[in-house]
Amino acid sequence: MKKKEFFDSLKNRRVAVCGIGKNNVPVIFQLLKHGANVVACDCRTREQLGETASKLECANVRLRLGSDYLDYLERDGVDLILRTPGMKPYLPQFEAARRRGIVVTSEMELFFLLCPAHITAVTGSDGKTTTTTIVAGMLKAAGYRVHVGGNIGRPLLPVLNEIIPDDQVVVELSSFQLTGMTQSPNTAVITNIAPNHLDWHTDMCEYINAKKNLIEWQTADDCAVLNADNQYTARFAENAKAQVSLFSRHIKPQRGAWLSPEGQLIMTADGVDIPIVAQENIFLPGAHNTENYLAAISAVWGRVSPQIIAEFAHSFAGVPHRCELVRELDGVKWYNDSIGTSPSRTIAGLEAFKQKVILIAGGYDKHISYEPLGPVAAKTVKEAVLMGDTADAIETAIKDCSNISVHRVNSMEQAVKAARKIARNGDIVFMSPASASFGLYKNFEERGEHFRRLVMSLSEK
Repeated sequence: MKKKEFFDSLKNRRVAVCGIGKNNVPVIFQLLKHGANVVACDCRTREQLGETASKLECANVRLRLGSDYLDYLERDGVDLILRTPGMKPYLPQFEAARRRGIVVTSEMELFFLLCPAHITAVTGSDGKTTTTTIVAGMLKAAGYRVHVGGNIGRPLLPVLNEIIPDDQVVVELSSFQLTGMTQSPNTAVITNIAPNHLDWHTDMCEYINAKKNLIEWQTADDCAVLNADNQYTARFAENAKAQVSLFSRHIKPQRGAWLSPEGQLIMTADGVDIPIVAQENIFLPGAHNTENYLAAISAVWGRVSPQIIAEFAHSFAGVPHRCELVRELDGVKWYNDSIGTSPSRTIAGLEAFKQKVILIAGGYDKHISYEPLGPVAAKTVKEAVLMGDTADAIETAIKDCSNISVHRVNSMEQAVKAARKIARNGDIVFMSPASASFGLYKNFEERGEHFRRLVMSLSEK
C-alpha cells in the first residue's frame, strides 16, 4: 500500500490508539492531521497522565482511561486499532475486534507496510542497540540519509512523509514489538537469543518465536543475518526464505562475516574472502562487540565499502550505558553498563575485561535463571555489591561457584559508597545489574544516569 493512499483513507475514520506512551503521542497527532477521529485508551487515570491528557483533549481526542479502558473498543465502534508494543496482540478485546473485521496493528507494523526505503531491522537478547547504532553509523558514513527508530530513537510513522526510496531506515525491535508482527524488513539481523523478558512472555518458546518473527515474512529478495554461534538463531537459517548471511567468531560460513584464527574480521561473499579489519583495531573492546561488528558487516554488505567499515570501526566509541567508562578516580575506573538487564548481557560485559572487577548488580526480577552467571563471576569478579529483588538469586549463583565476598545494599547510593570503600588503585568497578530497572527506576537509562551522577560526585581521597 502506498503511504498517500493510506493516509487519505484515514479521513473521518475512527482510530483507537491503545497505550498513550511517549512514542504513541506523535502518532496520535499524525492521525489527527490526516482527518482521523482518534480514541486514546490507557489503563492510567487522567491525573496520572497529567499534561498529556490535557494536550490530547485540547486536540479533540476522546480519552478512554482506567482499568476497563479496552472494553470501550466495542462500544466506540472503531475502524482501526493501534496497540502499543507492551500490550500482547492476542488480548480478548483485540481478538473480539478481529472477529468484527477490525484490523489490529501497531505503529511499527504500519511503518513497515508503508515505508518506501530499504529497512534494516535488528533484534536480539543482547547487543541489538549497539549493532543498530553501528549499522546506522556505517550507512551514514557511506553517504546515505539514514532514519533510526523503533526501540531506540524516535517513532518513525510520524516522519514517514520525510522518507524517500533512496534513504536507509535502521530500526531496533524488541520481542514486545515483534510479537504478532506480520511484516519483515528487507534486511533482518538477529544478534543472539538468550532467556529474557520471561515475566512478560508466556514461556521461552513464545520469546524465541517473537524473535524469529523478524525473518518470518521475508522473501527471496531479502537478507537474513543470523548468529551461527547461537543455538537458536543458527536453527533459524534452516527454514529462512531470504538469502542467509551467517556471522561467527568460531567458524567460516558459506556467506557472512567471521573472525579468523589470526584475529581478522573477514567477509565471505560469492566465494571470495575479503579482509575488513583486525579485531585489535576495533575501538570497542570485548568479544561481544566483535560479534556486533560481524553482524553489522553482514548487514551492510553491498551498501558500504570495506574501507568505510574499517574506518568506522577504528573510531566508534560506543553507546551510553554500555560498558561506558564514566571516570577514573584515585586509580579506579568506574564503568556504567546499565544496559545489563539480563544475566547474558552482564556476562558479556564481564568477559570484556582482562582483570577481575568489583561488580554492582541486582534489580527487578524478570524470572530469569542466574545460574549461568555463577561460573563466569568466579573467573571475572573480585567482590560483588548486590541490591534489589534479584540480589538473593545472584548471590546464590555466585556462592555456588566461588567464595567471592558479597556485600548487600538497599540503593544505588549505598552501592557506590560500598564499591568506593572496597576499591583500590588499579581496580575496576563495573555496574551491570543483570536485572531490569523497574521498581527503582523508569528504565535502564535513568538508572545509568543516576549511577553516573553518583560517581561524578565522588571526590578524591
